Amino acid sequence: MEKLYLGILYSILAGIIVSTQNVFSARISEKMGMWETTFVVHLVGLIFALAMVVIFGEGNIKNIAEVKKVYLLAGVLGVFIIFLVANSVTLLGASFVVSLMVISQLAFAAVIDALGLFGNEKIPFDFTKFLGLILMIIGVIVFKLKG
Repeated sequence: MEKLYLGILYSILAGIIVSTQNVFSARISEKMGMWETTFVVHLVGLIFALAMVVIFGEGNIKNIAEVKKVYLLAGVLGVFIIFLVANSVTLLGASFVVSLMVISQLAFAAVIDALGLFGNEKIPFDFTKFLGLILMIIGVIVFKLKG
């Protein structure tokens, strides 16, 4: 049960941090440009991550040889995430972008689970999951209505 609460806490914190990062990246891009923002955000992140490895690291970076090479594309995906989010927040605003991101993340995560992609255990996509996605989409539409 302790794992559950810790997982929930981490998820909530991640949501807050992602929303904040989205806006920060958009504001940086207004001054520097999108690709420059992406570079700076990742450079600062690299420096911070390196500090965390030095201070708290318990793993072994040498094990990178054992990692499937396709998984190293996570860094490339991160570049696109920053670029796309900074652009979309500038165009649509933070709350709408986060709404669309959550729905698309959940939908694609459901595909990953249902097909057992990337070494994940297969988790069936049933009617309740479909209904949940539909309700989320309706919720975003309602959220965007002019009142």
